[in-house]
Amino acid sequence: MTKLDVKIDTLRPEYARALEQLQRDCFPTLADDELMNEAHFLNHCRLFPEGNFVALVGDRVVGLGSGFLIDFDFDHAQHSFQEIIDGGFYSHHDPDGDWYYGGDISVHPDYRRRGIGSKLYRARMAIVKALNRKGIVAGGLIPDYVHHKDHLSAQAYVDLVVAGELYDSTLSFQLGRGFEARGLLRDYIEDEASDNWATLIVWDNPEYQPRKAD
Repeated sequence: MTKLDVKIDTLRPEYARALEQLQRDCFPTLADDELMNEAHFLNHCRLFPEGNFVALVGDRVVGLGSGFLIDFDFDHAQHSFQEIIDGGFYSHHDPDGDWYYGGDISVHPDYRRRGIGSKLYRARMAIVKALNRKGIVAGGLIPDYVHHKDHLSAQAYVDLVVAGELYDSTLSFQLGRGFEARGLLRDYIEDEASDNWATLIVWDNPEYQPRKAD
Protein backbone atom coordinates (compact mmCIF):
# COMPACT_ATOMS: atom_id res chain seq x y z
CA MET A 1 0.00 0.00 0.00
CA THR A 2 1.36 3.42 -0.97
CA LYS A 3 2.39 5.54 1.98
CA LEU A 4 0.15 8.57 2.43
CA ASP A 5 1.52 12.07 2.81
CA VAL A 6 -0.82 13.23 5.58
CA LYS A 7 -0.74 16.70 7.09
CA ILE A 8 -2.40 17.46 10.42
CA ASP A 9 -3.55 21.08 10.62
CA THR A 10 -5.46 22.98 13.28
CA LEU A 11 -9.05 23.87 12.52
CA ARG A 12 -9.65 26.94 10.36
CA PRO A 13 -12.94 28.37 9.02
CA GLU A 14 -12.13 27.40 5.45
CA TYR A 15 -12.31 23.72 6.42
CA ALA A 16 -15.83 23.92 7.90
CA ARG A 17 -17.81 23.06 4.77
CA ALA A 18 -15.57 20.13 3.86
CA LEU A 19 -15.88 18.83 7.44
CA GLU A 20 -19.66 18.85 7.15
CA GLN A 21 -19.34 16.64 4.07
CA LEU A 22 -16.84 14.43 5.92
CA GLN A 23 -19.47 13.83 8.60
CA ARG A 24 -21.92 12.64 5.95
CA ASP A 25 -19.31 10.38 4.38
CA CYS A 26 -18.25 8.86 7.71
CA PHE A 27 -21.71 8.42 9.22
CA PRO A 28 -24.15 7.76 6.35
CA THR A 29 -26.78 6.11 8.58
CA LEU A 30 -27.18 9.06 10.96
CA ALA A 31 -29.94 11.62 10.58
CA ASP A 32 -28.98 15.20 9.72
CA ASP A 33 -29.73 16.40 13.25
CA GLU A 34 -27.21 13.90 14.64
CA LEU A 35 -24.37 15.16 12.44
CA MET A 36 -22.14 18.17 13.00
CA ASN A 37 -22.43 20.77 10.28
CA GLU A 38 -20.64 23.88 9.05
CA ALA A 39 -22.09 26.05 11.84
CA HIS A 40 -20.78 23.65 14.49
CA PHE A 41 -17.27 23.68 13.07
CA LEU A 42 -17.24 27.47 12.79
CA ASN A 43 -18.14 27.58 16.48
CA HIS A 44 -15.27 25.20 17.28
CA CYS A 45 -12.98 27.63 15.43
CA ARG A 46 -14.19 30.45 17.63
CA LEU A 47 -13.89 28.54 20.91
CA PHE A 48 -10.77 26.36 20.67
CA PRO A 49 -9.13 26.20 17.22
CA GLU A 50 -5.78 24.98 18.55
CA GLY A 51 -7.45 21.92 20.08
CA ASN A 52 -9.32 20.80 16.97
CA PHE A 53 -7.50 19.05 14.15
CA VAL A 54 -7.99 18.33 10.46
CA ALA A 55 -6.21 15.61 8.49
CA LEU A 56 -5.34 16.51 4.90
CA VAL A 57 -4.12 14.46 1.96
CA GLY A 58 -3.11 17.13 -0.48
CA ASP A 59 -5.98 19.61 -0.34
CA ARG A 60 -8.55 16.97 0.57
CA VAL A 61 -10.00 16.90 4.11
CA VAL A 62 -9.96 13.22 5.12
CA GLY A 63 -10.06 13.27 8.91
CA LEU A 64 -11.16 15.16 11.99
CA GLY A 65 -10.12 15.15 15.63
CA SER A 66 -12.28 17.53 17.65
CA GLY A 67 -12.73 18.33 21.32
CA PHE A 68 -12.75 20.93 24.06
CA LEU A 69 -11.50 21.62 27.59
CA ILE A 70 -13.64 20.85 30.61
CA ASP A 71 -13.41 20.24 34.36
CA PHE A 72 -14.58 16.64 34.29
CA ASP A 73 -16.13 15.28 37.51
CA PHE A 74 -15.16 11.61 37.75
CA ASP A 75 -17.41 11.21 40.82
CA HIS A 76 -20.40 12.03 38.61
CA ALA A 77 -19.19 10.65 35.32
CA GLN A 78 -22.48 9.55 33.77
CA HIS A 79 -23.47 11.68 30.79
CA SER A 80 -24.79 11.38 27.28
CA PHE A 81 -22.83 12.38 24.21
CA GLN A 82 -25.33 15.00 23.04
CA GLU A 83 -25.51 16.47 26.54
CA ILE A 84 -21.79 17.02 26.96
CA ILE A 85 -21.16 18.26 23.41
CA ASP A 86 -24.24 20.54 23.54
CA GLY A 87 -25.63 19.22 20.29
CA GLY A 88 -22.24 19.55 18.59
CA PHE A 89 -21.50 23.18 19.48
CA TYR A 90 -18.96 22.37 22.25
CA SER A 91 -20.24 25.34 24.27
CA HIS A 92 -19.18 23.64 27.54
CA HIS A 93 -15.60 24.51 26.59
CA ASP A 94 -13.74 26.03 29.56
CA PRO A 95 -10.35 27.55 28.67
CA ASP A 96 -9.16 26.74 32.21
CA GLY A 97 -10.52 23.19 32.23
CA ASP A 98 -8.19 20.44 33.44
CA TRP A 99 -9.26 17.80 30.92
CA TYR A 100 -9.58 17.61 27.14
CA TYR A 101 -12.90 16.00 26.23
CA GLY A 102 -12.62 14.07 22.97
CA GLY A 103 -15.72 14.80 20.95
CA ASP A 104 -15.04 13.09 17.64
CA ILE A 105 -12.32 11.34 15.71
CA SER A 106 -13.41 10.37 12.22
CA VAL A 107 -11.58 9.29 9.08
CA HIS A 108 -13.05 9.10 5.59
CA PRO A 109 -13.84 5.46 4.66
CA ASP A 110 -11.40 5.61 1.71
CA TYR A 111 -8.52 6.42 4.07
CA ARG A 112 -9.10 4.17 7.06
CA ARG A 113 -6.39 1.83 8.36
CA ARG A 114 -3.73 4.16 6.98
CA GLY A 115 -2.54 5.60 10.30
CA ILE A 116 -4.60 8.80 10.17
CA GLY A 117 -6.53 8.05 13.36
CA SER A 118 -3.26 7.54 15.24
CA LYS A 119 -1.96 10.89 13.99
CA LEU A 120 -5.11 12.62 15.21
CA TYR A 121 -4.81 10.99 18.64
CA ARG A 122 -1.17 12.12 18.83
CA ALA A 123 -2.20 15.68 17.93
CA ARG A 124 -4.67 15.65 20.83
CA MET A 125 -2.03 14.36 23.22
CA ALA A 126 0.44 17.00 22.03
CA ILE A 127 -1.94 19.90 22.73
CA VAL A 128 -2.78 18.45 26.16
CA LYS A 129 0.94 18.38 26.98
CA ALA A 130 1.53 21.84 25.53
CA LEU A 131 -1.31 23.29 27.63
CA ASN A 132 -0.30 21.26 30.71
CA ARG A 133 -3.66 19.61 31.20
CA LYS A 134 -4.31 16.40 33.14
CA GLY A 135 -5.23 14.29 30.14
CA ILE A 136 -7.97 13.23 27.76
CA VAL A 137 -11.37 11.79 28.61
CA ALA A 138 -14.01 10.55 26.20
CA GLY A 139 -16.79 8.07 25.64
CA GLY A 140 -15.61 5.23 23.43
CA LEU A 141 -18.19 3.09 21.67
CA ILE A 142 -17.93 -0.71 21.67
CA PRO A 143 -19.23 -1.55 18.18
CA ASP A 144 -18.27 -5.23 18.19
CA TYR A 145 -20.40 -5.81 21.27
CA VAL A 146 -23.19 -6.50 18.75
CA HIS A 147 -21.75 -10.02 18.33
CA HIS A 148 -21.79 -10.74 22.06
CA LYS A 149 -24.63 -8.79 23.67
CA ASP A 150 -26.99 -11.77 23.70
CA HIS A 151 -24.70 -13.64 26.11
CA LEU A 152 -22.44 -11.04 27.79
CA SER A 153 -23.19 -7.94 29.83
CA ALA A 154 -21.52 -4.76 28.59
CA GLN A 155 -19.20 -4.79 31.62
CA ALA A 156 -18.19 -8.42 31.06
CA TYR A 157 -17.51 -7.64 27.38
CA VAL A 158 -15.33 -4.62 28.20
CA ASP A 159 -13.44 -6.62 30.83
CA LEU A 160 -12.62 -9.29 28.23
CA VAL A 161 -11.49 -6.67 25.70
CA VAL A 162 -9.26 -5.01 28.30
CA ALA A 163 -7.80 -8.44 29.18
CA GLY A 164 -7.04 -9.03 25.50
CA GLU A 165 -9.38 -12.02 25.28
CA LEU A 166 -11.75 -10.27 22.86
CA TYR A 167 -11.08 -7.66 20.19
CA ASP A 168 -13.19 -4.56 19.68
CA SER A 169 -12.40 -2.44 16.63
CA THR A 170 -12.76 0.82 18.56
CA LEU A 171 -11.93 0.07 22.19
CA SER A 172 -8.94 -2.16 21.40
CA PHE A 173 -7.52 0.58 19.16
CA GLN A 174 -7.92 3.16 21.94
CA LEU A 175 -6.31 0.88 24.51
CA GLY A 176 -3.42 0.49 22.10
CA ARG A 177 -3.00 4.28 22.06
CA GLY A 178 -2.51 4.33 25.85
CA PHE A 179 -6.07 4.90 27.07
CA GLU A 180 -7.56 3.09 30.05
CA ALA A 181 -11.16 1.96 30.44
CA ARG A 182 -12.59 3.45 33.64
CA GLY A 183 -16.22 2.45 33.68
CA LEU A 184 -19.27 2.38 31.47
CA LEU A 185 -21.56 5.16 30.29
CA ARG A 186 -25.15 4.00 29.85
CA ASP A 187 -27.40 5.50 27.17
CA TYR A 188 -24.44 7.44 25.84
CA ILE A 189 -25.60 7.56 22.23
CA GLU A 190 -28.15 5.78 20.07
CA ASP A 191 -25.99 3.02 18.63
CA GLU A 192 -27.45 -0.44 18.11
CA ALA A 193 -24.08 -2.18 17.79
CA SER A 194 -22.89 -0.83 21.16
CA ASP A 195 -26.37 -1.32 22.64
CA ASN A 196 -26.20 2.42 23.54
CA TRP A 197 -23.21 1.82 25.85
CA ALA A 198 -19.85 3.56 25.78
CA THR A 199 -16.68 3.04 27.76
CA LEU A 200 -15.31 5.96 29.75
CA ILE A 201 -11.79 6.08 28.36
CA VAL A 202 -9.01 8.15 29.94
CA TRP A 203 -5.46 9.04 28.95
CA ASP A 204 -3.37 10.57 31.74
CA ASN A 205 -0.76 13.12 30.67
CA PRO A 206 2.54 11.77 32.02
CA GLU A 207 4.08 15.26 31.86
CA TYR A 208 1.36 17.05 33.83
CA GLN A 209 2.53 19.46 36.51
CA PRO A 210 0.01 20.76 39.07
CA ARG A 211 -1.03 24.28 38.25
CA LYS A 212 -1.36 27.10 40.79
CA ALA A 213 -5.12 26.69 40.89
CA ASP A 214 -4.88 22.95 41.77
